[in-house]
Formats: sequence, C-alpha cells, structure tokens
Amino acid sequence: MTMSSAPAGAAAAAPARGLRRVAIDPLSRVEGHGKVTLLLDEHNRVRQARLHIVEFRGFEAFVCGRPYWEVPVMVQRLCGICPVSHHLAASKALDAALGLRAVPAAAEAQRRLMHHGQILQSHALHFFHLSSPDLLFGFGSDAGRRHILAVAEAHPQIARQGVLLRQFGQDVIFATAGKKVHGTGSVPGGVNRALPRAERDALAARLPQVLAWCEQAVDLVARLHEADAPLYDGFGAAPMALMSLLGTGERDGALELYDGRLTVRDAAGAVTVDGADPAGYLGLIDEEVRPWSYMKFPYLRALGPEAGSYRVGPLARVQNCSRIATPRAEARRQQFRARAVGLQHGALATHWARMIEMLHAAEVIGQLLDDEALLGTAIAAALPAERPGEGVGVIEAPRGTLIHHYRIGPDELVQWCNLIVSTTHNNQALHDTVRAVADAHFDGREVTEGLLNHVEVAIRAYDPCLSCATHALGSMPLEVRAQAADGSDRGGLLRDGDGGVHALPPAA
Repeated sequence: MTMSSAPAGAAAAAPARGLRRVAIDPLSRVEGHGKVTLLLDEHNRVRQARLHIVEFRGFEAFVCGRPYWEVPVMVQRLCGICPVSHHLAASKALDAALGLRAVPAAAEAQRRLMHHGQILQSHALHFFHLSSPDLLFGFGSDAGRRHILAVAEAHPQIARQGVLLRQFGQDVIFATAGKKVHGTGSVPGGVNRALPRAERDALAARLPQVLAWCEQAVDLVARLHEADAPLYDGFGAAPMALMSLLGTGERDGALELYDGRLTVRDAAGAVTVDGADPAGYLGLIDEEVRPWSYMKFPYLRALGPEAGSYRVGPLARVQNCSRIATPRAEARRQQFRARAVGLQHGALATHWARMIEMLHAAEVIGQLLDDEALLGTAIAAALPAERPGEGVGVIEAPRGTLIHHYRIGPDELVQWCNLIVSTTHNNQALHDTVRAVADAHFDGREVTEGLLNHVEVAIRAYDPCLSCATHALGSMPLEVRAQAADGSDRGGLLRDGDGGVHALPPAA
C-alpha cells in the first residue's frame, strides 16, 4: 500500500492540485493483479475512488485461427482458480455451433458433476483461505495475522474443514476432467472418458461428511452476521439489479448453476427480464470501455450505461431464485432471506450466499453420484453434417454468469470470439462498493492500514478473478513517458481505451 501524488494507473490523469493519492497496490488475496486509488482532499474527504485492473490478456484475439476442438482446453488458461467454468462454457458454446441440441445423458451428468465440484472447491477456497482471516480476526486486526496459517492456529477445525472441502471438490474435478487443474474431460459433443463405477463409489462414500461440513460453514457465516448485524448488513452496500440463470420446466424459477435462462431483478426485487434466451445475450447487455481500466463495463441495454449496471454471483443468484431444489440449501436460503424485508445488497452478505451455494453443490453432487446415467458408456454425440457455425455457452461460474460466444468457419477454425466473465459483469458493482466503503470509513479520517484493509475486504467479498476479466479485444490503454539522462521526466503520450492519443506534460 502506497501514498503518493503519481498518476492513478496507466490511463489516469494526475490528481487535481491539493488532492492526495492513496493507493492499495497490489490488492491481496484475490486472483490476478489490481489496485485501488483514492483521492483525498486536505480534510481527508474522499473525492474519487477507483478500482484499476492493471494486467491485460488477449484471449479473445489469440483463440481466433485455432481449430475449434482446441478451444475448451485453451480457454482454461484464463485462470488457474476457475478453469472448469471456462472449459464447460466453451464446450456448451461449441455444442451449439456444431448444431447439437443435447449431448448423451452420461456426458451431461459428468459435465454437471464436474461443474458442481468446481463450485464447491472454489467457494471453499475463497471463504476459508482468502476471506475467513478478516471475518474471524477483524478487518483492522494485525496485518501479519490475516492469513490461513493464523486461522489454522486459532481455529484448527475450521481451517481443516476448509482444506478438506476444497480437496473433495478437486477430487470430483479430477475424476471427471482427468486433472485437478486444466483438465481435458469435456469436448465438443460430450466428454472423452466414461466414469468408472469404483471412482463414483469412492466419491459417494465421502459425501456424508462433506455435507455436514458444508452445513457447518453456512451456520458459521450466519453466526458472524448475527454477532455484528449492522456491519454485515450495510458494509459496502451497492444496490443494483441482479442477473443470473434460473431453472426451466419442472425446475422453473429454481437456482440453476449449469443451464437455464437469464433473469434480471431490479434493486427493489421486481423482475424486469423474465427468462431470456442466453443465446440472445447481445440484445440484453452491452459493454463500454473506460480509459483508466483494462476491464470493460457491461450494462443492461434497455437502461443504458448510467442506470443499467447489475450484479452477478452468489448474492444475485440466491436472491434471484424463488427456491433451491435441494432441501438443505433451501432451508438455509429461507433463513438468509428472512434477514431482510427486501433484497440484501451489503458486500458481506455474499459470503453467506456463497456458503449456501457450496452446500447446494454438495447436495447436487450426491444426486448425480446416485444417478446410474452417470456411468453410461455413450459419452459423445455424433456431429451433424450441417452446422450453424455460431454458438453461445452460458454457465454460472463460482463468481457469477459466464458467457462464451464463438463463430467457426468452414475450415473449422475459430473466426471470432467474445467472452464476458463474471468479474467483468460485476465491474461497476465493485466500483460502487469501493466508493461506499471509502465514504463510510475513510471520509474525514486519518488513513491507516486497517482502514485500507476495509476496502480490500469489500473487494474480496466478490471473489474477483482479475485475470479472467482482462482478456478483452480493443485498444489497450497505454501510457508512455520519456526520461532524460538525468532522470527528469520529459512528458509522454497516453492512449486511452477508445484509441484516442493525448500528450502528457512533464511531471512536476
């Protein structure tokens, strides 16, 4: 964490005269690299608060020109934390591009099993390893104590459960994808391996203990909320619309993490988009680029960029659905919803919703392991001769709605790619949360490390994957400065996100 009066990121102008810049750089305990800058006046009043994403990855560009069957493995390299989500979203998109309406029942069951293993391991990793030190020790506690090893010392049972829950999720992924990270199990049209009965049985034998631990995790978060309700209910609150997939047919309106239709509620809870076809997402949302971040800002087209921001992820999903189709998680959802008359928008409520989803994932894993269709040997569909050549795959990744969209040419090479990941959807929500925390906890106060950690706590609640979110096409913001032999600054050029180039004066 630094304090200076240097420019706030590659594409930001120097602070106005008399303002002090405070930077949190880098953000800790998040996936990827980012920083926060605050501009304070002489009375420590917050004049500006921004989250800067300062890494860039060009997946939308270098996927093009590759054979389509390589893509589900390639795109996993966006992330080492949630590769399964990209693996499956790409597979679903390519199924559609190849003209497949469905894959064999065994392949569908394996993909769903792989996905819910990913949800479970990712939620366990985030809560126990990354966020629990702040929640158990306090936001302003000694910085040297805010890590998983200190949790293991002070709360050994909690830390152990977190490690073993993540291990179980990783073992589910290994059984279905062939590797715990960057597997190859899902292919366009199905999966590449039938699941042996012995591996199914070994996972099923561990499930009762996993379910018990998941329930204890939900209860732990509920107790933390009850112990400090004013903090948990209002911290970093950023009221805005919620978007997620919901189930259809007999699961109409239920929480759905693998497949479904898109639903949007406004900040007050009224449904404004009911069951939109994910393949038509471009008619629902649009994106804009801002010059000081490599991450795009999506918004609802009908409302425009100023009013159309929305949230995705656990807090959106658990409140967007009318029910959860597994009994233990549904009981916990009802307890969560009883906390407020309307929707909960506080950042810390996300942890409670995340643990409810982890419990739901464990229950779904149990259902799938009990389903004999999982062990079927017909695992890949025959590819149609006539192919649309374009497909959209949408899935609920641990952090929220994930969209993959591809066009394939007659030579079977990818011609075009568009990816909108969960953290990108949440970009404006993250910024609003940072501003809310800054206004509530910084305004007029002397800046301390503990106060700075309040901002990081709010950002961590979203479990942002900054690496996933910085893949975009377009003009990358870039600042170039010239330096004389004596070290003095000679000015330079700034290319912003829309391609405009501006001269920069020498630094004072």
